[in-house]
Amino acid sequence: MSNPQPQFRLKQRSKTPWIIGVIVLVAIVAAATLHILQRSRQTAQFGDTLKVHYEPAMAGEQKLIEYVSEKIAPDYGIKLEAIGLQDGSQADRAVSEGTYAATIYQHQWWLKQVVDANGFKLTPAQPVFQWAFGLYSDRYHNIKDVPDGATVVVPNDGANQGQALWLLQRAGLIGINTNVEPRVAKLRDISDNPHHFVFKELDLLSMPRVLDSADVAIGYVSQFDAGKIPRSKGILFPPAPRTFASQLVIGTKYLNDPQIVKLQKAFADPRVAKYLQSTDDPLIRDVLTPVSST
Repeated sequence: MSNPQPQFRLKQRSKTPWIIGVIVLVAIVAAATLHILQRSRQTAQFGDTLKVHYEPAMAGEQKLIEYVSEKIAPDYGIKLEAIGLQDGSQADRAVSEGTYAATIYQHQWWLKQVVDANGFKLTPAQPVFQWAFGLYSDRYHNIKDVPDGATVVVPNDGANQGQALWLLQRAGLIGINTNVEPRVAKLRDISDNPHHFVFKELDLLSMPRVLDSADVAIGYVSQFDAGKIPRSKGILFPPAPRTFASQLVIGTKYLNDPQIVKLQKAFADPRVAKYLQSTDDPLIRDVLTPVSST
């Protein structure tokens, strides 16, 4: 009688732990790769050439961007491309979304108006220059000659109307309600009008065209220059206050982007103010001026 042979059964090792391990490893690698790609996109939002917007009606702005691009930006490892777009709201949207790197066409009061109306995420990074702003007349050579009852045309947008009325207040020609911030005052906020001026509102770009039908028009020198109005028609050019300085405006979420940091440094370079003060370019001289200290 033969001895029974022992029965052996070979068990296959389960592949489940290996599969789970592979899945976990793949997930970890994928997550790490995604994180790296996201960080790469964040730090590479802008290339070496940064698009900076200017308002085409303000030709000096283009000249300034081109000067910074040629003489200053290379020292910070960037290049600039000047982008002219007349629609400021579209330009601000492009900056908010990162299509453009910045704009230089607006002061803080205009920017507030745009942000409040559209909800754009924008930050004024620093003042860049001042626009020369004043009173023009086809009929009078001195502000003292403007008679009682004269027709005075002011900008119809809130931000620049405030600048015009504040100018008149500082010149002692009108009074503004003391409960209102004068820099954003409206016609309804005039509390004292001793000369009985008749105020009319008009778009800034139309000012040069109506000068011959009004006693006084208030606006930017650059726009009167563009309308072929000689500067001899200017009758009052008070120093521009710092609060109305043009701002380098950046999309808020891009403020720490390495290229945007370089851009801010380029526009903060002391050579910008020196250029504005010394250039003989007629598009800039006495049109864009260094930022006021007050």
